[in-house]
Amino acid sequence: MMKRFETPYMADWFAISLRWIMLVGLIVSLGLGQSLDAVSTWPLGLLIVWNLGMTALAGLNIRTQYHRRLNILVDLILTGAFFWVQGGIRGPAFWAGLLPILTGSIYFEFVGAFITAVLFSGFVIYTGSRGGENLSLSMVIAGILSALGILFGFLGRRLMDHMRQNRALWVDAEEKKRAIQNERMRAIYELTSTLSSTLSYRRVLDSVLDMSASALNPNLEPEQTTSDPLVGAVMLFNAGKLRIGSARRFTNADMRITFDGSEGILKKALDEGEPVKFKDVGYDQELGRVVALRNCTSGYAFPLRSGFNMYGVLLFAHPEPDYFTTERTNLLDILGRQAVIAIQNARLYQDLVEEKERLADVYEEARKKLARDLHDGPTQSVAAMAMRLNISRRMLAKDPKSANDELVKLEELAHRTTKEIRHMLFTLRPLILESQGLAAAIQSMADKMMETFSQRVVVEIEERSTQQLEMGKQGVIFYIIEEAINNARKHAAAEAITVRMRQVETGIVLLEIQDNGAGFDVKTVTQDYDKRSSSSLGMVNLRERAELVNGLLNIESEPGRGTNVQVYIPLTEEAADRLHHARRKA
Repeated sequence: MMKRFETPYMADWFAISLRWIMLVGLIVSLGLGQSLDAVSTWPLGLLIVWNLGMTALAGLNIRTQYHRRLNILVDLILTGAFFWVQGGIRGPAFWAGLLPILTGSIYFEFVGAFITAVLFSGFVIYTGSRGGENLSLSMVIAGILSALGILFGFLGRRLMDHMRQNRALWVDAEEKKRAIQNERMRAIYELTSTLSSTLSYRRVLDSVLDMSASALNPNLEPEQTTSDPLVGAVMLFNAGKLRIGSARRFTNADMRITFDGSEGILKKALDEGEPVKFKDVGYDQELGRVVALRNCTSGYAFPLRSGFNMYGVLLFAHPEPDYFTTERTNLLDILGRQAVIAIQNARLYQDLVEEKERLADVYEEARKKLARDLHDGPTQSVAAMAMRLNISRRMLAKDPKSANDELVKLEELAHRTTKEIRHMLFTLRPLILESQGLAAAIQSMADKMMETFSQRVVVEIEERSTQQLEMGKQGVIFYIIEEAINNARKHAAAEAITVRMRQVETGIVLLEIQDNGAGFDVKTVTQDYDKRSSSSLGMVNLRERAELVNGLLNIESEPGRGTNVQVYIPLTEEAADRLHHARRKA
């Protein structure tokens, strides 16, 4: 019966090695004594075959039942047969008895070596007395073998004690290594669980750093983590700059630093999109400004990237020059990929919350706009009609002719008010957009602008540019055009407004609303945009609606030279990635 083990037994390999040495020595002895013949060497051949079998089993980590006892028994029998056939104590290999003694000293230490030596010594004395040889010489050799058995027994004990210590150290090292691996896997699992169970942006960033530090140093006790010199930071893009989202060991001043990512380590990581291992971070053009990094001699930067979207950089640094080993960097790569997914989810959730708040603001602004338009237009007109009716009623008794003229003006005012109300209803819900499409809706709006406000609007739209647009996008684009035209009519006093729409490259449509009105200083109004002042609400609406179609808004204007509103609209996800990637490079 045989059994396979996970680890090799060093005792088996020692026994096999000593057996080979003894076999070589016995062959040399026979050769010197010119006794290498089939009659005297057949036990030696069996010993060689036996040792080959034991070598194969040891290589496969397999042991037989009663493995040690079987080895000693076979060595005793075959060595005894060899001792007998090669001539006993007068043969050239009379010292063959050392082989089972060495095997016994390895497997059973002192007891094994002593018992094996006694048994073989008894066999030597027996063969000497049976063969009529010199009994006293046999007893001397038996005594020597017994003494060697005692000696090798002590040496075997020392050897096996040393092997046990080494094995214990090896087992401890393996267990420690396994424990570290388990701790790191646990940290990865906890990180994954934590990141997947929360959409809080702050908690995600803090968890990434804490779990990464725990996984890099799993042997540190909880109270030792505060003294760990590992420096870490999550840098995220915000308004085109890298800003510190969360950090370990950064000073308050460090937390306020922003980075362009245009030089040194950060530029390399962002441009290549691959992790960067670095030295001497204190000399880096951008990171050298961080006080917490000046004592660090090695570091690792992992770009937080998903497809074409670059969210930021996960940065770690340490005072030890060789701290970031291959094992640690591989672990950081795993954690970094998990962090990208978590940050992406958290950002999507954050964007969803902000979008919800923004839509609420948009609806509120739409209500306010409707109230203003009603107050400034139809409401004023209805009030004027009421006054004129009162005047007309009084004039009928005194001056019928003048009253008739007043009624004509009143009729004109009523018609104009009706047109304004119809125009407002049209812009609130243009049914023609749903029935005939965007081009027809824009042309209808242009006609109504001329009919209602005498505002000339020229429409130049390529048919193929609107055919690929989804109905939801067409509605947003209609309101972008309506907002831009109203801005030009009310604030720029433009004589002519031109609406153009064409496909400029594969998957991207360009919308332009150009006027020859008063124009404005774009930089000044952009600053007002950040404060959401009344002078910039038109631009607010344009930007937010451009974002709804994943487009890019560009406004060109100068005082006295008119305004050109441009919106680049992607038709596919691939085009959107290409468009925004080109913008980041610019």
